[in-house]
Amino acid sequence: MKNKIIVRLGLLSLTFLFISFALVACKEPTVTITPTATAPLPPPDTRVTSAPSAQLAAQTFLDNWKKMDYPSMYAQLTAEAQGKITPEKFAEKYGNLMNEATVTDLEYAISSAPTNPDTSEITFHVTLHTAIFGDILRDGQLNLRLEQGDWKVAWDDASIIPDMAGGNYFGLDRQTSGRATIYDRNNNPLAAQTEAVAIGVWPDYVDLTDAKGLISLLTGLSNYRSDTIINLIENALPGAYIPLGEVAADQDPHKLELLSSWGSAITSRYTRRLYYEDGVAPHVIGYVSAISQEEMSDYRRKGYVSDDRVGRKGLELWGEEILTGKPGGTLYLFNPEGKPIQEIATASSEPGKEIVTTLDRDFQYGVQKAMSVYKGAVVVLEKDTGRVLAMASSPGYDPNAYETDNYNWNALLTQIANDPDLPQFNRAAQGQYPLGSVFKLVTLAAALETGRYTATTNFDCGYTFDELPGFTRYDWTYDHFQEDGYTQPSGLLTVPQGLIRSCNPLFWHIGLDLYNVGLTTSISDMARKFGLGSKTGIEGIDEETGNVPDPASQVDAINLAIGQGDLQVTPLQVARFIAALGNGGTLYRPQVIEKIVSSTGETSQIFKKEAQGTLPLKPENLTLIQEAMKGVVTSQKPLGTGYLPMKDLEVQVAGKTGTATSAEGKPHAWFAGYSFSQKVDKPDIAVVVVAENAGEGSEIAAPIFRRVLELYFFGRPLRVYRWESNFDVTRSPTPIITFTATPQSGLNP
Repeated sequence: MKNKIIVRLGLLSLTFLFISFALVACKEPTVTITPTATAPLPPPDTRVTSAPSAQLAAQTFLDNWKKMDYPSMYAQLTAEAQGKITPEKFAEKYGNLMNEATVTDLEYAISSAPTNPDTSEITFHVTLHTAIFGDILRDGQLNLRLEQGDWKVAWDDASIIPDMAGGNYFGLDRQTSGRATIYDRNNNPLAAQTEAVAIGVWPDYVDLTDAKGLISLLTGLSNYRSDTIINLIENALPGAYIPLGEVAADQDPHKLELLSSWGSAITSRYTRRLYYEDGVAPHVIGYVSAISQEEMSDYRRKGYVSDDRVGRKGLELWGEEILTGKPGGTLYLFNPEGKPIQEIATASSEPGKEIVTTLDRDFQYGVQKAMSVYKGAVVVLEKDTGRVLAMASSPGYDPNAYETDNYNWNALLTQIANDPDLPQFNRAAQGQYPLGSVFKLVTLAAALETGRYTATTNFDCGYTFDELPGFTRYDWTYDHFQEDGYTQPSGLLTVPQGLIRSCNPLFWHIGLDLYNVGLTTSISDMARKFGLGSKTGIEGIDEETGNVPDPASQVDAINLAIGQGDLQVTPLQVARFIAALGNGGTLYRPQVIEKIVSSTGETSQIFKKEAQGTLPLKPENLTLIQEAMKGVVTSQKPLGTGYLPMKDLEVQVAGKTGTATSAEGKPHAWFAGYSFSQKVDKPDIAVVVVAENAGEGSEIAAPIFRRVLELYFFGRPLRVYRWESNFDVTRSPTPIITFTATPQSGLNP
């Protein structure tokens, strides 16, 4: 019965559908049929649903603002908006806000995004993070239109922030307290904002037959000797100008006034950054210079103005925020006519803080002169703390060259740019050299720590080394015999005596022996534990890492054992481990910053010595090395290679000579050592000297090392170099400028 009912119902349904279709066919097509579940959907309205999200377009626009990508922002404007403003003017309006408000970054959040088929009003909240005023908060709105399937910004001035509607703009009335001073450890200024005087002379207008008074004044005010000034005037090219330095206006007002009366002399005043003595430790202190046009936008957002100077190198760069403090001022909103209509924000300036260095100005200046005849570097550290007392790189340069208000700047900068010896290069921390025989200290440490060598191990040190078949090498004594005819082989030596005599065959033997028994990296590992091959971590100064290679062959092993091959070190790294050898084994981080002092005299940061590691030496081995280093300077000829240069020096020192073969010219001359005088008023020091392509360490670097000790312990030089006719005057018929001179041919010992 059920089946019959179902069939009848099915027939009735079919009859109903047939009648329905017939009715539809007889009427006008104004009625649509409701589709069944399986019928296809009509195509979407492409004007709306195929377009990208208006909110996403707004996010892209605001993201580009955050990135200050103004061209991409401009590309999102409607055609109408682009027709009313150029890309340059568009970027200028945003740049004005960012620069004048000192905006360093921004964050935004979209509040609402109601969207119609063709338009959308996006409201957003923006937080402007500023360098001077903290956060500035604003609510804004972006009106978007759909153009050719893409959402575009119908932009006007109010689209930036509402304050700027109608062409309003921001302006900053800036306040600053000036750049703080950099001092030496005795509070002598090294770099300061002050009134300065540029000094120079026009040779064409000097009559040397009647210029005694002029020369006397120039000598008294500059760092040049009178005979040097005369020589410069006599040899000047027609039309040349000779810059002779810069001094503080209050240094000697009477002499400056007298000098200004000479028509051939220049005494040009300016008020800017002055680097005293034409640059004391210029590679440490660095310099400031004007902000370039390309940098201006970035610096204005930090609160600077176009007339400011900024740090470029050394402590001037490292301490930029410390020295400048925090700028202040008042941010105004101006109408298009240039009238202030609203004060947006205000903040007081905070003065910069002074940097007090560990340097001693007089000592540093003396060290620079001590090194001035040669290219190279000197590093002086307090042995027990890591304080940098002097760091000299030769040749030096006058950092006053970068101040364009300085009358001398153009001539000085030309000298720097044309100097092939790269005077700006800091050879003390960035120069990378083979260490030569000073590295034998590392090799000896490795040899002793393996247990294969002791204080009583003997070695017959002859002219030659023949342990590698077909590969004969010659000791330095053989080279000297070829020159003087009487230098004899060193003969039977203990290992400590081998260091004192700097016997190459012994250290070649050690390098080869350790390599052959499988201790292939014992020397290179020890070098790294001595701090070589890595930066010292000194603050404020750029430095290089150097290179400590692992030997890949027997030849590599013997080269490394005497500090040659691919080994590269910086003088600063060497000074650190020399100090450690002298202080009992502690590697201290070299530091050049003594303290940071606020304008009210409060100390906000103070030097603290920082141990970075310990030399991996047994006490008895460290003592053996120390005694051998003492023997280098106390053992009489022919044993001690440093005996003659240090003879009669009334300071107890230990050291090591080094002569490192160079790919170009003469070898590099090294001397490294430390004092152990234990004077109450003079902490003991570690000193490292390297003179590029100058000759042998005992003949060139050792006398410079001695001069540094004389300056430190006695305040003046006591022994004239063999290449000098007087202190700081080279032997030449015509005196030359002491800080840029190179030795004359045939004058070196």
